[in-house]
Amino acid sequence: MGLLKLSSIPSIDVCVGPVFFRISTDDLPSPVRRCSLFEVMATGTPDSQARFGQSVKGLLTEKVNTCGTDVIALTKQVLKGSRSSELLGQAARNMVLQEDAILHSEDSLRKMAIITTHLQYQQEAIQKNVEQSSNLQDQLNHLLK
Repeated sequence: MGLLKLSSIPSIDVCVGPVFFRISTDDLPSPVRRCSLFEVMATGTPDSQARFGQSVKGLLTEKVNTCGTDVIALTKQVLKGSRSSELLGQAARNMVLQEDAILHSEDSLRKMAIITTHLQYQQEAIQKNVEQSSNLQDQLNHLLK
């Protein structure tokens, strides 16, 4: 098996559950880039293996945290957009209800204006009848004397 230098690998693909990460070897600390993967595994020194493991774990943790933060921000934005359309729909429904109420009120006002006009005609007729009845009463009193 030949030496495989980590610096010759452009990136490392890591899949953690449904989350996929691509870690560039440029992101790795410089001591790890200088060692070959074969050297790290072949030497068996706990120190070099631990450094490599900690570097990868640190990068994975950082990428997972960044991804989680991005997912949370995206979820908030989607919920905010969803809520905005819901509020807009509610406002449209309220406007339609208000428009119906305004049209109904306008119709009621027209009907009330017609009734008012009829009541005025009736009032005038009653006044004429009262005047005539008072004239008739005067005439009746004059005839009875």
